[in-house]
Amino acid sequence: MKIAIYSRGIENNQIKDIHQLFEELISNGAEPVFFQDFFNQFYSAVNLENNYSTFNSFEDLNESIDCMISLGGDGTLLDTVTLVRDSGIPILGINYGRLGFLANIGKEEIASAIDAIINRKYVLDKRSLIHLEANVSLFGETPYALNDFSIHKKDISPMIKIHTYLNGEFLNTYWADGLIVSTPTGSTGYSLSCGGPVVFPDSSSFVITPIAPHNLNIRPIIVPDNTIISFELEGRTDGFVCTLDSRREIITKEIQLAVKKESFDINLIRMNENNFLQTLREKLSWGLDKRNQPKL
Repeated sequence: MKIAIYSRGIENNQIKDIHQLFEELISNGAEPVFFQDFFNQFYSAVNLENNYSTFNSFEDLNESIDCMISLGGDGTLLDTVTLVRDSGIPILGINYGRLGFLANIGKEEIASAIDAIINRKYVLDKRSLIHLEANVSLFGETPYALNDFSIHKKDISPMIKIHTYLNGEFLNTYWADGLIVSTPTGSTGYSLSCGGPVVFPDSSSFVITPIAPHNLNIRPIIVPDNTIISFELEGRTDGFVCTLDSRREIITKEIQLAVKKESFDINLIRMNENNFLQTLREKLSWGLDKRNQPKL
């Protein structure tokens, strides 16, 4: 079994945990395939005597890769999504960051997680993506996002106007700092912090959430994910910020933008005992109320 490993980087105090991960892989007969930049950071600190290989990009990954392990936080996992693309390679997120909503396997669970991968005792969560179309080239070969797409004003410029259409039919003009279109997965991210609802991962929808709207009667709205959402921009500045997850491009109002559901899904590995509601309660303290605590 070949298991690819990606990380943005590690701290010195994480070397021990990384070493444990490698030992678990080797002892279970797995061959690690390291992201080259990551490998360059730790190879002198970790003794690797068994077979291993490296990769630099999506082109280096083939059907022999059984899964990809993302070491880091949720941002690292979003990077991993751009590496696996439409290959169908399952992703397991081990949390070395802060919240770990997507990368929700703790460092203390490494041994059990590797055992689950080796013996295929896990559940695959299929997560839909959002795809960006534009009349110019944006975001290279990965014009998609797992969490969200957004349009935002630049820096401290005045609010902007975003004329928004659903399948060509006018929805609304948002006077705001920006607008977010999130997938169900992304509903617990930027959209949530701007007042958007939590949506179940398999709900087949998009959430349209304004950012600081200058209007008392504008609220987030949920639309089916078979909808094409298009935009026209107005503002007093020359440029706007367009994002897909943590990646960004600067655009002008002449650029035509539209988003729709991507043609492929991403597979996230979930341990059998974990589920979406449990993650909501543990990571976001959803529904936390001291009246619900058991009496001692």
